[in-house]
Amino acid sequence: MYQHGPSCLAGPRFRVREWWMRNAAPRVRESESSKEPPIRWDLVERVRSAIDAGVYDTPEKWDAALDKLAESLGI
Repeated sequence: MYQHGPSCLAGPRFRVREWWMRNAAPRVRESESSKEPPIRWDLVERVRSAIDAGVYDTPEKWDAALDKLAESLGI
């Protein structure tokens, strides 16, 4: 098996372009990650159940998502 070495291509992986840096999510240091709120497993299970039952996606939610998409695209 051949193992590829490091790439010299500039791109989002290396975050060297201004546009990627401006739109990139802020990086969180490991010491700060412990400050994140705990996972709300009751909510996760409730949403999973709703998705499995086919009642999570409603026409209203789709309309809202499409409106946000159109707004972000400037349509």
